[in-house]
Amino acid sequence: MPSAFHSLRLPLKRRRKSKNRRSLSHPKLHKSKNHLAGGGGGDPSFHLKSSASASSRTSGCLVQPLGNLLLSASPRANLRDASLGTLRQLTDELILDVLGLLPARDLTALSAASKALYVVASHDPLWRPLVLDELGGRFDFAGTWRATYIAAVSGGRASLPTRVPDIRGFYSDYLFQSWLCANMEMRHEWLARDNIERRRGLSVEQFIANFEEPNIPVLLEGCLDTWPALQKWTAEYLLDVSAGKEFAVGPVSMTLDRYFQYADKVQEERPLYLFDAKFAEKVPEMGRDYEVPEYFREDLFSVLGEERPDYRWVIIGPAGSGSSFHVDPNSTSAWNAIIRGAKKWVMFPPEVVPPGVHPSADGAEVTSPVSIMEWFMNFYSACKTWEKRPIECVCRAGEVVFVPNGWWHLVINLEDSIAITQNYVSRRNLLNVLDFLKKPNASELVSGTKDRVNLHDKFRAAIEAAHPGMINQVELEAQQKAAARKKRASFWDSAVDANTGGFKFSF
Repeated sequence: MPSAFHSLRLPLKRRRKSKNRRSLSHPKLHKSKNHLAGGGGGDPSFHLKSSASASSRTSGCLVQPLGNLLLSASPRANLRDASLGTLRQLTDELILDVLGLLPARDLTALSAASKALYVVASHDPLWRPLVLDELGGRFDFAGTWRATYIAAVSGGRASLPTRVPDIRGFYSDYLFQSWLCANMEMRHEWLARDNIERRRGLSVEQFIANFEEPNIPVLLEGCLDTWPALQKWTAEYLLDVSAGKEFAVGPVSMTLDRYFQYADKVQEERPLYLFDAKFAEKVPEMGRDYEVPEYFREDLFSVLGEERPDYRWVIIGPAGSGSSFHVDPNSTSAWNAIIRGAKKWVMFPPEVVPPGVHPSADGAEVTSPVSIMEWFMNFYSACKTWEKRPIECVCRAGEVVFVPNGWWHLVINLEDSIAITQNYVSRRNLLNVLDFLKKPNASELVSGTKDRVNLHDKFRAAIEAAHPGMINQVELEAQQKAAARKKRASFWDSAVDANTGGFKFSF
């Protein structure tokens, strides 16, 4: 690694666009014995993971942040510009976009053309889609995606060179940032804030009145104590009961043994996340090892039977994996129960879009930072000055987070973690769900079902058949509550209106 990490550039932008789901200011950095110190805005130190030294022996150590160029013996000598030829006029992001169109054979050939092209063509995120597209989930992870691909095409033999070429003086904020996000620890200040309400022993009526009805998150303690999964779900147990079964992992399917091998070795910016909606059907033992907490047992989508949208998932991931900011599908509420590990949660109410997140007007697309770590590095501190600050917590094994409908939330695993989550519809958010399902662009917004266009009509008809009069009753209650709120507002208006004999301030 370089001896000093001073980034003196303007903010670097990296954005990711997703449906229904790279912008970053590069931190000011310098290296000391065991940490990277952050500059801008009085930010505290960046601490590197203990595994960072191992990853720095690969291509990660070939790149330094651009600000270091000003401190080098030859401030104008950037190997990038000298060795890329006419390609130097392109941004690093654009060069990577072009190289991302190439097959592995061409990438390998290109890496032999010059030292700079070796650095760029060895950028590990370029090799991840090559492995996943060509091998699916049937790969044995070899520490990096490039090494994994080479080992796979060479019959499993480790054919990487024993020594990385001696390349010095390549400066790039964009490439370095990816390495940094993969190798830095979460800062203490990002974990310290815990302002969610924590409750134990709530009655269902108290939960509805204090949290579900007003649409407020809560962390529930003690309601998983009877789950067999808390004691049984070790890696060995899950490998045994799921032998031969494949689970959804990003764009591919993998057996648990392959995924655990990957999770044990991976050190990347956005680790693959096991997120499977059919786990209980594939492995019935897993479905029998938990039960829905009593607070969430009214689930009106169940009237659709097998036509209901996907609603429950097992979630497994290494430290650093997680979900970037999103709103849960179909305007449902959700609960997330931790069986192993710990998760950091950041949640914003529906009317507050998180900093750095840009949803389209129709809600079909969301542009956000490339990785969760990027968001913490560049946008977390902005929330300190907001009137409506996010609700945050660290949820640990045996605890449950209630996520009300419409709330933006980000989740990152602080440890290797296993969780179960379910989305549901109760009387409290029934009207929200019906309104969402009949939006003009429902075919783009609705998820988890093949019949997106007709889901509203099917759901409404099934509710009327199973619970006659429920929708009318819920609509009436909503109208009465709206009238009561309007009446309270009207009273206050008259109380402060000078024309009614009250008082009124003016400036």
